[in-house]
Amino acid sequence: MAQTMKIKKGDVVHVLRGKDRGKEGRVIEALPKEGRVLVENVNVVKRHQRPRPIQNASRMGGPQIIPGGIIEKPAPLPVANVMIVCPTCKKPTRVGTVVKQVKDKQIRVRVCKRPGCGQEIDK
Repeated sequence: MAQTMKIKKGDVVHVLRGKDRGKEGRVIEALPKEGRVLVENVNVVKRHQRPRPIQNASRMGGPQIIPGGIIEKPAPLPVANVMIVCPTCKKPTRVGTVVKQVKDKQIRVRVCKRPGCGQEIDK
């Protein structure tokens, strides 16, 4: 992607498009090279998994096995289909950046672009 992603791991996002439209969830993982994010309990898909032995199980006293079967896990969503939720006004918002001076260092801080809010998203 040409532009950097404005969504980070741990942010609460609101889903704009897809089967889970309107749901909110916390970002588990951000994948900037693919332009996608993993959101917990959103875009959940079912996958068949084979039983597998746990690595380094010798310390636990024998071969441990991860059970197989049909598991549910979240699939990545395009970053364009989600919008960050402002922690102050609790509404989906666009993200802006402001350069801030802290201890003789200039840092970029994400801010809410809703009219009347303008609070920092990064605390």
